[in-house]
Amino acid sequence: FFRDSGKNCKAVAFSKDGSLFAWCNGEKVNVFNVTRAELLHSFDLPKTVCLEFSPKNNVLATWQAYATAKDGTAGVPNLQLHDLRTGKCLKSFVQKKMQNWCPCWAEDESICARNVNNEVHFFENNNFNTIANKLHLQKVSDFVLSPGAQPTKVAVYVPGSKGAPSFVRLYQYPNFGGPQSALANKSFFKADKVTMLWNKKATAVLVVASTEVDKSGASYYGEQTLHYLAASGESAVVQLPKNGPIYDVAWSPNSVEFCAVYGFMPAKATVFNLKCDPVFDFGTGPRNAAYYRPHGHILVLAGFGNLRGQMEVWDVKNYKLISKPVASDSTYFAWCPDGEHIVTATCAPRLRVGNGYKIWHYTGSVLHAHEVPADQEMWQVFWQPFLDGVFPERAVRYQAAPGEPRAAPGPAQAYRPPALRHRPAASSKLVSAAAPRSL
Repeated sequence: FFRDSGKNCKAVAFSKDGSLFAWCNGEKVNVFNVTRAELLHSFDLPKTVCLEFSPKNNVLATWQAYATAKDGTAGVPNLQLHDLRTGKCLKSFVQKKMQNWCPCWAEDESICARNVNNEVHFFENNNFNTIANKLHLQKVSDFVLSPGAQPTKVAVYVPGSKGAPSFVRLYQYPNFGGPQSALANKSFFKADKVTMLWNKKATAVLVVASTEVDKSGASYYGEQTLHYLAASGESAVVQLPKNGPIYDVAWSPNSVEFCAVYGFMPAKATVFNLKCDPVFDFGTGPRNAAYYRPHGHILVLAGFGNLRGQMEVWDVKNYKLISKPVASDSTYFAWCPDGEHIVTATCAPRLRVGNGYKIWHYTGSVLHAHEVPADQEMWQVFWQPFLDGVFPERAVRYQAAPGEPRAAPGPAQAYRPPALRHRPAASSKLVSAAAPRSL
């Protein structure tokens, strides 16, 4: 694999199985076969800013910023779908917004869907010249296809208007006709946008509904609520015991539990079952994210972004704390597909100084650290993906794996205004943390 060191390499993507890699260098989009170490295709698309492979590696989707002509006439189609066997362009679409630019495929590629003028258009078997089905609702703002095998389900979100509530509905493809065709329905107020999360077995969806502004003035982040919909028809509001923002929600890979991180700092984290009853409360702490390892059984609670990078690694089979490493200034976290290793990184443009990455074992050891020279920036880091089942699950370890010897960082000093620096430091405790407990 040759190094492409141009300054315009900003769009990169792996295929789902990790066998193909694509990047745009500001001149061409190149597709490389990682396993055979050969260049497969080169497409003349210099302004590409987004890339995505279809699940079975049959299609490469590319997106360029939409631009109208100088005389005001409509621009050329900017979303291209390329056949990776022949290298030919299957279809071009006009896709003005970068948000949700990429079509969504079912895992076997039997169905592909995209949102067009508030309708969901479905194509079958990668035939993009014929719309096989349409989902008509008042104004579909967003949709998510279910993971896994057929039959494919689709979750759709319609925002409220003129006093009517917003709602999310679940359908099974292609049964879209009539009001009784929905598998489940959940209506709610206070929603400017939603995030919809299917579990791995496609039996339920979690919906985080957010408003841009909290009218009570209690939160800078707006207001969030968490809703649950099952494909069997049940729905519920997940009752969160602490007021404040919902920072993150993650399904366990076992599909029968999920973790929510929520509440004014120090934030609470709780595991819930499919009845939306709390199972275990991790107490409070400086955290805003939750990451299950690919095999389940281990959960990392972390505080990144405007927090100091503290992580808690939990065995969620026995609810025992494994380690508490600290990855300061991290802007990115990802589990390795082997379920043993973690990468944390500090990337631009979120932070333009101190860029670099660290490879950890989940027991808290740093196995490798790379720092980018001060005059350079690092934009992106990610693991090569592998399909489920490639790496067998290993027993949970508690003893730290051997890692690189590193000097222990000194305790961080609190900021003190110049006028107070000649006085003795006063100790103060602003908040008390709650301990973890089983429910």
